[in-house]
Amino acid sequence: MKYIVCEKPGEFILKEKEAPVRKAGEALLKINKVGICGTDLHAYSGNQAFFTYPRILGHELASEVLEIDENAKGIKAGDKVVVMPYVSCGECIACRNGKTNCCTNIRVLGVHADGGMQEQITVPANILLPANNLSNDQMAIVEPLAIGAHAIRRADIKAGETVVVVGCGPIGIGIMKLAQIAGAKVIALDMNEDRLKYAKENIGVDYVVNVSNDPVKQIEEITNGDLATAVFDASGNKFALEACPDYMAHGGRFVLVGLSKGELTYTHPKVHAKEMTLMCSRNATTEDFKHVISVLDQFPTESFITHSVPFTEMIANFDSWLKPETGVIKATVNFN
Repeated sequence: MKYIVCEKPGEFILKEKEAPVRKAGEALLKINKVGICGTDLHAYSGNQAFFTYPRILGHELASEVLEIDENAKGIKAGDKVVVMPYVSCGECIACRNGKTNCCTNIRVLGVHADGGMQEQITVPANILLPANNLSNDQMAIVEPLAIGAHAIRRADIKAGETVVVVGCGPIGIGIMKLAQIAGAKVIALDMNEDRLKYAKENIGVDYVVNVSNDPVKQIEEITNGDLATAVFDASGNKFALEACPDYMAHGGRFVLVGLSKGELTYTHPKVHAKEMTLMCSRNATTEDFKHVISVLDQFPTESFITHSVPFTEMIANFDSWLKPETGVIKATVNFN
């Protein structure tokens, strides 16, 4: 079977190998579609934390079952399934407390272990969720939306709140829509006018703010001086991350969703005066995946997926997905 491997930063190679053989407790899957995310882009660029090469990328997967043992979820051969790509140990302190998303021994498909950029893959059967009601496009975006769902749940967003989401990439857009579904008003921040336009017209956010034009003043005007009760960073940009507390109301929450590799600096008196709650949001849990599947009909999947190519054309197109000027929001790779 064919697969694509990232041998080192900046280099993909199309190769062939024998199809995998399923072990007890595993499922053999046929991959139909793979979503490309920031993790894949950063891995290709050599800027991804927790990463080693060579690696088969791909953890946003639309798949169907070829082989599986009898199981409590009733999943059988021929079923479409969503893959939760986080393989947790079930034994560490995080797992024992229900936080499998930050397991101390976590292995994420496409990061710590080979992912789905291959025609077939074997995975633990317990990380599958039935998805016969979803299209391949919908299945391929469940995982990035689950990242947003987990962040919203971490912040305990309530109806009527005003939140700021920094970064109109795929994760940020997901946070925006899920915050709206939770009943919040949303202010989208970015420096890319096209993405701000998308957030306004396709996601329906209440306000858009270009960060190059005094964002604090604009947010103060929007909120009558209150600022936002919750601020989410989905950019991973050091300067954006360090500016986020300025957008946050006194008594507010700041949720770091985007990942930066470096150190961050905050002025203690400023954040202390606001009694800021700072929290990180990593990956997602079964609860988050199920929530996304239940509300996915409210998400504009068709406009969200802006680029889609056959598997054999992925390498030729990947560089263009690194460039915002191409208009890419979510790219996908088709195996059918």
